[in-house]
Formats: sequence, C-alpha cells, structure tokens
Amino acid sequence: MKRFFQPIEKDGSFKKPTISSVSSSDKDGEQTTTTQTISETASDNKKEPTKFLTWNANSFLLRIKNNWTEFTKFIENLDPDVIAIQEVRMPAAGSKGAPKNPRELKDDTSSSREEKLVVTRALSSPPFKNYNVWWSLSDSKYAGTALFIKKCFQPKKVSFSLDATGSKHEPDGRVILAEFETFRILNTYVPNNGWKEEESSFPRRRKWDKRMLEFVLATSDKPLIWCGDLNVSHEDIDVSHPEFFSAAKLNGYIPPNKEDCGQPGFTLAERRRFGTILKEGKLVDAYRFLHKDTDMERGFSWSGNPVGKYRGKRMRIDYFIVSEKLKDRIVSCEMQGRGIELDGFYGSDHCPVFLELSEKDADTKQAKKRSHRRFVTLSSAKSLLYS
Repeated sequence: MKRFFQPIEKDGSFKKPTISSVSSSDKDGEQTTTTQTISETASDNKKEPTKFLTWNANSFLLRIKNNWTEFTKFIENLDPDVIAIQEVRMPAAGSKGAPKNPRELKDDTSSSREEKLVVTRALSSPPFKNYNVWWSLSDSKYAGTALFIKKCFQPKKVSFSLDATGSKHEPDGRVILAEFETFRILNTYVPNNGWKEEESSFPRRRKWDKRMLEFVLATSDKPLIWCGDLNVSHEDIDVSHPEFFSAAKLNGYIPPNKEDCGQPGFTLAERRRFGTILKEGKLVDAYRFLHKDTDMERGFSWSGNPVGKYRGKRMRIDYFIVSEKLKDRIVSCEMQGRGIELDGFYGSDHCPVFLELSEKDADTKQAKKRSHRRFVTLSSAKSLLYS
C-alpha cells in the first residue's frame, strides 16, 4: 500500500497534540463548554452562528493531504461560523482490545501518531485555528463526524447521540449535536440503506429513521438545524436521472418489497419515511425552499464516478433541514460544487453545501429585499437577452 506521509523528523519526545474543543465532560457523556481560552473572544460578540457549511469529506485525512490548499482558500472566502464534516474516517483513540474514546483521534501507534500530527498541523493554521473542533469517531477508519465552531461562539452543550440522555456516542460516530441559546444544530452521517434485506442494510436504516423521527419530536422545544449527508433524495427533482436510479440493482437482486427497490437513497420507502420526518417534525428543506426548479448544473451534492455507468448520474443527498420557525430567516442555501467533473468537490464525491440565516427576525425583510433585487436584476437581464 502506498504511504501517504513523509517520516516525521525526530525532535525529542512526541507530545500528544490537543486539538479537541475546550470543554468538559459530564457523567452522561455530554460536554458542557467552559470559559477557558475562548471566553475573552466570546465576550466581544454575543451573536449566535448564522453561516453554516456541511461536507462529506470522504476521508478528512486524504483531503488534508491532497486538497487542503484549495479547501482552506474556500473556507477563508466563505467564512462559515460552523463547519459540519461527515466521513472523517479516522479511528478513535484507544489501543487494540481496549475501550475506545470516540472524542479523540487515535495516537497509540507510530502510524496513528503520524496521522494525528498531520491533522493537528493542518488545524493549527488559519483559518481552522479560529475554530474549536468536536470529534465523534468510529473504532476504525470508517464513518465518523466532526463539528467545527468558531471560537467566538460557545455552545451551551455538545452531545453525540440521538438518545435524549446523550449517554453514549452513536455507533460509528454518526452524530454530533450542539445546543445554543436559541437553536440546536445536528450533524449526522446517516447510514446508507444498502441493497438487501439484511441487518446492515434495510433494517438498520428503518431503525435510524424511526429514531430520527422520535428525536425531532422530542426536541421540538427549540428550533433545529439538521445537516449532513442524509443519504436520501426526497423527490424526483433531487436526482439527475430518476428512471436510472429507480431501476438500479446490485448483481440483479430484486428486494421482495417493491418499495425497497432501486438505488440506496432513492427507494420509495426511504423517501416516504424522510417525508414523514419533515412533516411531523415541522421541518423545511432549506435548499428546496429557495430553489423550486431543477438545476442540472448546481442542483446536486453527490456525483457518480466520472468513469463508468454512473458518469453524469447525480443526487442531492446532503442537506440543511431547518425548523419551520427558521424558514423566514433563510437568506441562502447553495451547493458549492457543480457539473459532472466534480468542480468544487475538493477531492470528495460530495460537494460542500452552505446555509446562511439572517441574524435576527428583524433582518428578514432586508434579506428578502436583497433577494428580490437579485431576482429582478436577473429577470431584467433575461428580458434584454431574449428581446
């Protein structure tokens, strides 16, 4: 196997880097933020986050090694307050056979220390040094999530499960939940539905969707921003080739239930359950709230391999879902990549998705006026073009 890292020069004993957030753990597995190094910065700015980015990195370590220059420039220009990452694919701390700590990167072997150092160095430079990071990691190089929050914003609490108690990390590190004064933000890497009626496929996804519905109903006391790779395309408009995805099979296998047939993420069963979560949870798909029509250039967040039968086949499976109470504060929600050549995907098969909310309800009218002016300008330009 090709080595991705250069040997580390000896400079004395290796010191374990600290890259986790400044927080304290309580007995039930949640973290409550403290007032350590971020208190002075936070005191200067009382506002809560309004700009959010979600991205399935498809291996955070590989993105650092291969695409970091471009991605950091992108972050500097966009300047999000919160960055939600899925598919970190870095193992949790803990030696073989010992209990794991999913909040910390593994560093008990020479290779894992080397990998952790690569990450530490990347996150200690601008713009990422301006963020605190929370990890929720799998036992192996699989799945996992991370949540970056600017140091000037302090969440009241951070937990790692859909359970009300937050007593444990979700299996495979699929959840990070941060609570602020007026809203919660949930970063999830939803399990893929798979192709078959077996424990790691259909039943696992059904169980997840049931728990997700229970979660949104149980936490309705405060507005929710739910983001991440949700592994579902809700409507036909959310895929580039509906007939292709509806008829997709793996090795000719046809599930016994017709609603489970098709591409994982586009089966009728998944789409209906997702619709139920939105309806009963009083949630709004932020992107579709603003974009009613098909956009073959920028309307999808996942793109198939440029070589093979999936070339040009695209899906929108990365979302910002917000409570209805927040919908009038939506300023913009945009895919940051485009086209079948993966422009703006930064080495992943997913592109980042960006959400901006107005700072407060009083700003909504101004935001709508700006949006209306942009629409009028665009409409006028089209009229001139086709007159």
